[in-house]
Amino acid sequence: MLKKYKKTVIITTLVALLPVVAGLLLWNQLPESIATHFGTNGEPDGWSSRGFAVFGLPAFIAAVNVLCAVATSADPKKQNIQPKIFKLILWICPMVSLICCGGVYAYALGLPVSMEKLCMIFVGVVFIIIGNYLPKCRQSYTVGIKLPWTLASEENWNRTHRMAGGLWMAGGAVLTLLSLLGQISALIFLPVVLVMTLVPTVYSYLLYRKLSA
Repeated sequence: MLKKYKKTVIITTLVALLPVVAGLLLWNQLPESIATHFGTNGEPDGWSSRGFAVFGLPAFIAAVNVLCAVATSADPKKQNIQPKIFKLILWICPMVSLICCGGVYAYALGLPVSMEKLCMIFVGVVFIIIGNYLPKCRQSYTVGIKLPWTLASEENWNRTHRMAGGLWMAGGAVLTLLSLLGQISALIFLPVVLVMTLVPTVYSYLLYRKLSA
């Protein structure tokens, strides 16, 4: 499977490394110490050297991208992973790299950017996209809602993913809208994510009990 998508893996990894080029072009304008971690209030609470921000962050994300590709390709049920879903997985890390590193550079240059808002909008959009694809996922050990009950029953898997798909799209839409309105915070984000996680889990278990009765 990895050989089949070798070109996509190479392209997405190179895209994840694009911030290195931008960082080199901006090198003389960037400060020696750059904020690379931000708290839930959007304020920086962690700093790194200019070298790490420009080279280390993109390299780390690119490595994660390759790891995701290898792990997904090693799935015993990899034949169930549809091409569109596999490509979606491969494009998440490059988008994270471009948005996060771009935001870090912008903040370091003193531009009016809200890292909290930027990241929350991105997360919300990703949830919407994942929710759209969840009903199309077939049983696998790396992609989808991997619970003992979904992995043991194809019917449980399909019904759980259909329900979770709509829930994730709704949750992603709420997070995106609130972020655009500037109303998002950890007090809102965490409950929404908990609902998106716990409801499908409980639903899958209750469905298991029902089908086993």
